Parts: sequence; C-alpha cells; structure tokens
Amino acid sequence: MAGFLTAAEAAARLGVTRATLYAYVSRSLIRACEADDPRRRLYAADAVERLAVERRRGRRPKEVAKAALDFGAPVLESAITLIRDGRPWHRGADAVALAETAELEDIAALLWELPRPAAFGAPASLAPTPGAPATGAEALLARFAASGEDDATAAWIADPTRLAEGCGALVRRMAAAATGAAGHGATIHVQCAAAWGLDRDGAQRVRKALNLCADHELNTSSFTVRCVASTGASLHAAVVAGLAALSGPRHGGMTERVESLFDAAEANGAAVALRRRLAAGEDLPGFGHPFYPNGDPRAAALLAEVADPLAAALTGEAERLTGLAPSLDFGLVAVRRALRLPRGAAFALFAVGRTVGWIAHALEQRKQGILIRPRAVYVGNGSGEGALTSAAPA
Repeated sequence: MAGFLTAAEAAARLGVTRATLYAYVSRSLIRACEADDPRRRLYAADAVERLAVERRRGRRPKEVAKAALDFGAPVLESAITLIRDGRPWHRGADAVALAETAELEDIAALLWELPRPAAFGAPASLAPTPGAPATGAEALLARFAASGEDDATAAWIADPTRLAEGCGALVRRMAAAATGAAGHGATIHVQCAAAWGLDRDGAQRVRKALNLCADHELNTSSFTVRCVASTGASLHAAVVAGLAALSGPRHGGMTERVESLFDAAEANGAAVALRRRLAAGEDLPGFGHPFYPNGDPRAAALLAEVADPLAAALTGEAERLTGLAPSLDFGLVAVRRALRLPRGAAFALFAVGRTVGWIAHALEQRKQGILIRPRAVYVGNGSGEGALTSAAPA
C-alpha cells in the first residue's frame, strides 16, 4: 500500500531489530496498521521517518534548533495548559472533564486568572457587522480585524478591572463577527446558538465544542500570539495574529479539508474516499495527532454525542487502514454537520473558543516581559562577512 512500510522495511529504516520496532509500538512511539493480510502489519512511512529523525538528532545544535520548532523541545515557560498522559490540563484541571459542565466564560476566568464577573459582567453592547455571518476563515479574519479596538486591550493598561472587561469584550467581538449577531449580555454559547437557530440541546453541544477549543498549549497560533504580545502590541492585535495563523490549512483551516473528505465520502463511500487518498500518497485530514498516539480525547468527547453514520464510517475505516484516530478538527466538522450549521461554522467554533487561550497566552507573555526573538541557523552561501555592503542600518 502506498505510503506504508512492512515491519521489515520499517525496522531497516529505523536501524533497529523487529523486536525493538514492536517495543516502539508497545510504548506508543509508533502505531501499527492493518494490512490486507491479517497476519501482517504496516507502518505509515511518514511516522517511521519522523521517529528516525528523532533518533538521529542527538544534541547537534542545528538539529536541536529544528526540533524545537517541530513538535519538539519546549521553548517557553507557561502555566496555562499541560498535555500529559494523552490529555490536556488547564492550570491543573482536566480540560476534557471541565468542558462537560463549564461555560466558556468559566474557562476564560481560569486561564486568564481574572474574575468572571469583571470580564463578562457588563452587558455586551457590540453591534454586529452588517452582512452574513463570517464563518469562513478569510471572512472571519477580515471582519474581526476591522472590528476595531479600544484602549482596554493596550499593553499599558494597569487597572485589572478595565483589562478584564477588555478581554471579555474581545471574545464577545469574535463571536459577533462569526455569527453576525451581538450578544447583549448572553453567554457566548447562547449567543452563537441563538444566531444559528439552535435549541437547548444544540446550545449545549456548542458550549462543549467551544470549551474543548479553548487552549492547547503552545500551538502555532498561540506561539504567534505570544510573539506579537511580546512586542507590546495590544491584545486585539495579538488575537488578529492568532486568527491569521489559525486560518492555515495545517491548523484550524484543516476543518475545510475535513469538509472535503466528508464530501468525497458522501459521493463515493467512506472506504473508497479514504483508499483513494492513501493510494495518491495523501494524508487523511482530521486524523492523527503527535501528542495523542492513542487518540485525541477532545475529538472523542465531541463524537460521543454525534449520531452520524458517515462520521462513524470514516473513523472506523481510517482506524482499520492506518491506525489513526480522529483529531479535534474532525470532531468539530462532525458537530457542525450534526447541528446543520452553515459550512465554515466548524472553523468559527474553533476561532471563538481559541480566542480565550490566545488572550491567556498574551497576558502571560506580558507578565514575563521578554521580547521573543529567536536566532536562525544560517544555512546559506558563504559566511556573510563582506558579502554585501549597504548603507542601510541593521
């Protein structure tokens, strides 16, 4: 099968015995997948390559630098979210368990270390931007960026009450931009549910989805937010930067790729859709996560309440073919379909929920007071000495 290796090939690629390869499987360092012959197991070539690279890296400075930016070594201190033993934790609380009963405002108060009444107590007075809801990535980015900002999100604000109000207003503004409807003091999930015409049960599913998106350690968008916040930029500017990073197809924009996978499955069946992608050497969008070799618990929590035969067929067939479990992106699209929300609403849920985490990272970075300015490992031609002269300042 294209993109997969036999046990002998995988062991040779890793430079280990087959016994060691099986030990890697038992330690969840790599997963074995079902082959056409039930007596054989296959291994995803890209997963084998990643593990081989990890084994080669050692402590060479250039390789360590690369590793730090590719699901590698920690590069910043944070007390917001920990991913341990296959589960995310928010300041010591199990994030998946918290999502079952909390409201997004409760999680915001926890992550921001600010009182909920101070952040969300004042009635929302935001007017929705004219036009249709901005559920798509590009549309939401443009609308939120143009929504304006006020001094309450500036770096020089010292009054904690005013800062808290500014943080809460940013989340409400993101929800208003995504749904086209102002909150008027309603909780965020109720605001979204009302705009999308959902009943009480639908509102609870939205609440849970928003909560599960709130934060996920130092992902690309959160790191981007911290870089921007470290310069002294406003919280609004930092959230705009996070939203821009989220829109990429390898991050929150993955939800649109998952939508396309569902389209293909509806047209040709789950098995055919998945096999065609694998035969073409393509990945399966919405499946697998480096931090969760045994499955993303956030996706499992979302899918537990989704009665969608097509989603079940896709997850079952993907597990059989590749050993990969669904990720958060797949779960969000499944929820979007189950609630019959407009296409693009999966990304909107991701963005509104993650705004809480972005603000938490921006606030923490401000407290650390450090400008994030990493160095590059130069790999170009020459040493750079005397290669170019210029009158321009460095």
